[in-house]
Formats: sequence, structure tokens, C-alpha cells
Amino acid sequence: MKSLSEWIIRYRWAVIAGFLLVTVVLGIQIRNAEIDTDMKDQLPKNMQSRLDTDKIDELFGGTEMLMVLIRTEDVLDPATLKRVRNIARQVNRIKGVDKVMSLFDLKSIKGEEGAMIVDPAVRRIPKTDEERESLRQELRDNDIVYGVVVSKDFTLTAVIGMLRDNVPDEEIVAEFEALIAEQDGPEEIIIGGLPFIRSQMGYNIKRDMRRLMPVAILIMLVFLYACFRRIRGVILPFLIVIMSILVAMGLIPLLGWKIHIITVILPVFLIAVANDYGIHLIARYQELNIPENPALRKEIARLMFESLNRPVLLTGLTTIAGMLCLTGHILVPAKQLGVLAAIGIVFALSASLFFIPAVISLLPRSRPVLITQADSKARKPMLERLLALFGEVVVGRPRQVLTAFIIFAMISAVGAFFIVVDTNPANYYDENHPVVHASELIDTYLGGSQNISVVYQGDIRDPKLLHKIDDMEHDLEKMDEVGNTLSVARVVRQMSRALNDSGDVFYDKIPDNRNAVAQYFELYSMSGDPEDFEKMVDFPYEHALVTARINKTSTILLERVVERIQNMVEGDPDVLLVGGFGVVLSDLAHAVVNGQILSLFMATGIVAILLMILFRSVMAGLISAIPLGISMLLLFGLMGMFGIELNIATAMLSSIMIGVGVDYTIHFLWRYREERRQGLDYSDAVRKTLLTTGRGIIFNAFSVIVGFTALLVSTFLPVRFFGFLVVVSIFTCLIGALVLIPALCLVIKPKFLEPQR
Repeated sequence: MKSLSEWIIRYRWAVIAGFLLVTVVLGIQIRNAEIDTDMKDQLPKNMQSRLDTDKIDELFGGTEMLMVLIRTEDVLDPATLKRVRNIARQVNRIKGVDKVMSLFDLKSIKGEEGAMIVDPAVRRIPKTDEERESLRQELRDNDIVYGVVVSKDFTLTAVIGMLRDNVPDEEIVAEFEALIAEQDGPEEIIIGGLPFIRSQMGYNIKRDMRRLMPVAILIMLVFLYACFRRIRGVILPFLIVIMSILVAMGLIPLLGWKIHIITVILPVFLIAVANDYGIHLIARYQELNIPENPALRKEIARLMFESLNRPVLLTGLTTIAGMLCLTGHILVPAKQLGVLAAIGIVFALSASLFFIPAVISLLPRSRPVLITQADSKARKPMLERLLALFGEVVVGRPRQVLTAFIIFAMISAVGAFFIVVDTNPANYYDENHPVVHASELIDTYLGGSQNISVVYQGDIRDPKLLHKIDDMEHDLEKMDEVGNTLSVARVVRQMSRALNDSGDVFYDKIPDNRNAVAQYFELYSMSGDPEDFEKMVDFPYEHALVTARINKTSTILLERVVERIQNMVEGDPDVLLVGGFGVVLSDLAHAVVNGQILSLFMATGIVAILLMILFRSVMAGLISAIPLGISMLLLFGLMGMFGIELNIATAMLSSIMIGVGVDYTIHFLWRYREERRQGLDYSDAVRKTLLTTGRGIIFNAFSVIVGFTALLVSTFLPVRFFGFLVVVSIFTCLIGALVLIPALCLVIKPKFLEPQR
């Protein structure tokens, strides 16, 4: 490595220019990055639920709904109905809207003298109390409207815009918001629906990007100065961080990727982690930069590289390995984040090992920071006194320390049994957020904000198939999680009520022969528009859609409903597919769990193998895994005890924690082995390692901790929880490296750390 360090010093200007050039070239690409908030895009394009949902959109047109919710004491109040009618008319004029569902657009089917009369559900606005109550009863009898666009207590009604495919969320939501802003009345009017949620997510992603980075950078600058108390100790690691962020974020558009909700973690992750390697180099520089050392600046730069290149390289490789294990996730954004973070760490690691020594070799020696033998009578800094205390506790009671950690791990493991999975985007926000408020209204009053659809194929006018569709709808209605259902069978029964008296055998029944069903549709077309059913049946009458709206936000309950429906239709030749956003969320939940398990085992295995190779000992991998295991138990235990869900953000914790948390153990073991080879006994080697490398380990860990605290001000709850859990788990890894690992070294006395004979 001596020749490489000399090469860095000799060509230092070229090294500096090369890193700056790469940063500028990739950094200017950030302006081309786009944001993607579509939940379907988080799943692979070949995943069955995504393919099935796309097939439904192809057969029945766009199935996404953007809702205007009008809430008041009685929506049948004449002034409120006028406002609802005005909103429905304006929504109909919006270009991106394919179809409108409202009290004035959905139909009422009645019979008069053997003829079928099709009118809007609300033909005219009532003028008297009697007319209002008569209208109320008509709506109660209308299965197409009641509980679908008007609540059963008549305190909420909705104007639903069925959107065309590929309508930009931000544009269509902006038009709806402008429409609402023009309304003047006492009613509460808000927007709901998945396109609204996505538009809010897009806005909040941009907001987090603008807010989190400055907060994290400010925290990091203050922390670095508190650690090193010298300008170069702040500027050099900070410069590495900024360069790494520009490189990683600039790759997003170049790779054809987009920014997702969890991409907001990337800059903060690099701010917290990318300066770790520079921190160790600066800490080593301050160890060498003492009055007793007469070395020139070039010699100090060379010694920095030669003494730390191997442990720093390995800690970088373990972090890179941990991030690349995210590619084991089925979630597309998690895979992309793993690759981008790994590339950012590669750049930060290279820049720390090459760029920082090159710059240090150009700068004059700074004023010493550490207390040396010459001024040993001075009071030592608090950090050195704390590390000395750790040393005395571990050396004096190593077995008691191990026992305490074992008890702590067992207690923490209890909470892991209570972890739940949640992928519902409505739960990404605080309870008072407009997204949550709208979702709660839809779930409570209008059947639910999530949908699951069953597509039947065949001759839809065949009574046997219609009866099967009707039975499916009745079975769905029996589920507590299903708010309401809709199908063409319900419409046919509505027609039969219009054409037959209440005591008639055919009243509220599906006809027994195909011709009668066909006649129903023919009679409807004479007074109404066949396109009224386009979201329930295609025009060749070869496919029909049964839609169930789910009124629960719990992903666990949603998974149960999906599983029950899939079991109900299993083996049915008339069922083409089961799809909808509810199925997508269910598959997303499975993907989160599977990705968590796979990445956990991958990261643990790869990191253990790297350590075995470095120290040429199987025991090295096993020892290093112990603090990681305890941190993992604490991590999952806290999630279970505090009700923190396993979601798209927290599912990445294990890989990140393993990749970053093992660094502190590596640095301790490396320096401890050096001290043993210098002739120190076990106890003195632990004390010396804690007082020297322990300082860099603490700086390293707290740089990660304070960096990730910026995530606590994120708009998204999963990102906040992610930041909190990273802080706790990294702190646990730090204590493990400074207390648990030294105790293990004293009790086990691993052979791979012993002096070579």
C-alpha cells in the first residue's frame, strides 16, 4: 500500500480534479429526474396483481376515481343539492374525466305501464319538506345510488369522476381544487381518492427533498465541528457527502428511474453514512498531528492512508453489501435505492481514501487537538474520560457485561411477535392530514376507499352466469370489511323491480331465460344510455365486473379479504381474474415481508463472510454478528411494542443497519489486534483501543445518528419511523462495539486476534 499512497501524493492534483469532474457531470443530471407516486410502479411489471389490474382497466376503461366529498347535516337540502349539481356539471367538463357518478348522473329505474323509465336519481330539486322526504325514500330504494354516492344517513354525498387512463395526477387534482375553491356555502367540501393521495405524495416528496437535506446538512456541520473543532475536519467530510449525493441522485435519470417516496431517504442516508470514512481519516490525522510527531504534511497524509485503508475499505464494503442486499426486495424502489446508495458509498469510500489524503497533503498542518504527553496534566476532554470509564467497566466485569446483554436481548425479542404489516398509502400521514380525513369519510360513509374486483367472462346475459355474479355479490356483502358492492346483476334486479309489482314472483329477481335478460337491456336502452353500465359490463356482453369496496385501512384485514375472495373463485371457469388496487396492496404487503426476510439473511451472510475473509477466521464472523443480532432484536421489539408497522420504508432497516452497524465492530477488532501485536495484554489492549479508535467509532456512529434525525421532520410517517428506528439500532450497535465486543474479547480470547508467533 506504500506505493499507492505515494502515487496519491504524487498525482494529488489529478486525483482532486478527477473526483470533482465526475461530481459535476453527474450532478447536472438531477434536473432531469421525475417523481413517480403510483403504487403499482413499486411492483415488478410482471407481477400478476399488477397485470390483472391493468387488464381490468383495458376491459372497462379507467377504474380510478377522484371524488369531491360534500358533507353537511342533510345533503338533500335544496341549497346543497344545487351546489352538488353545479359541481357535477363542472366535473363533467374536465377533459381528463371519462364518466361522472353523482346524484344527478346515476340513474333511477322505474316502470310505468310495462315500460322502463330511466331518469337521473335526482330529477329535480325538492321545494317542500314532503318532496324532500319522498326523494329520500326513492334514494333508499335505489341500490345503484344508496351507500354508493350518498351516505345512508344523508350527511355525505360524493361527485365521483372516473378518470381516463394516463391522466397526470397533479393536473387533474389541480382542476378539482380550482373547482372547489369557487364553491361558496356552509358545506365541508374536500377531495378524496387514490389520484389525490398520489398528488399529495408527489407534493410531499418534493417538500421533503427541499426540507430534509438542509436540516440534515446543518445538523451534520454542527456535529462535525463539535467533534473535530477544526475547519478542515468539517469541510472535508462534508464535501465528500455533497459529492456523493450529487453522484447518486444524478444517476436516477441516467438509469431511466424515477424518484419514489422512499427515495427521500437517499440524500439523508448519504449525509449520515458517506462521511463515516472521512471521519475516521480526520480522527487519525488528529492522532498523528501532535507536537511530538515531526512528520511533514505529505508524510502525515501518507500515514493516514496506510494505517486506515484496509479497515476503512472493509467497513465500506460491508455497507455496500448491506445496501446491495436490498436488491433482494421485490419492491422496485427498494432495489433502486439499494443500487443508488451502494454507488454513493463506493464514491464516498473512494473519495475518502484518495481525495482527502490528496487535499491534506496540500494543506499546512493544523493546530493540534488531542492532549499529548507534554500537556498530560491538563484535564482530559469528557469523551476521553467516558471511553476510559467504558474500559474500566469492561475490564473489571466482562462476564457481568455479557449477562446483561443477554437479558436485554431476551426482553427485546418479546415485542417482535406483535409486528404488523401496513402498505396502505392513507396511513403514511398523520391523522389530521387531508388524505387521512378523506379516506376516513369514504370508509365510514361510502363503502370504502380500496376496491377489489372480480371479472367474469362468458355470455353475461345468460341467467346462470348472472345468478353466479349475484351470489358472489351477496357473499361479498356478508364480509364485515366490505362496505358496498356493485355489479350488473344488481342492475338487472333493479330493472326487475321496476317492471314487476312487489308481490310478483319475478320481483327483484334475475329472469330465468336469456331472452328476458336481453329484453331488459333493450328496454333500458330505449329510455337510458347503455354506456351507464360500461364500468360493470363490456358492450359485447362478454365480461362483467363485480366490485367490492373495502372499508378497512388495515393491510392485514385487506389480505384476509383478498385471500377469501381468491378461495371463493378458485377453479371457477367463469372467473377470468381477481384484481384492483386492494389486491395490489395485498401483494405489496407480501413483498415487504419477503423482502425483509431475504435482505436480512443476505446482509448477515455476506457481512459475516467478508469479516471471515478479512481476519481469516470463522470466529470473526460469528463475533461480529452478535451485536448485530442484539440490535436486530431491539429493532423488531420496538416496532412491535410501539405499534410501528413494517412498511415500504421500515422493511429496509435490516440491510441498512447490518451494513452500517458492523463498521464499529470492525474498527474495534482491527485496532485491538494491532495493540495485541504490539505486546499489550488483554486488558491494556482493550483500554488503548477504546481511547484511540473508540473516539473515531463514536464520531462515526453519532454522525449516522444525528444525520438520520433529520428524517424525524418528514411529512411521511414511515420515513419518520425509519429515522427513529435507525437512530436506536445504530446506537445499540455502537454500545455493542464499545462494551459487548471488548467483553467478548476478554472472555473468549479469540485466536484470530492474538499476536502472530
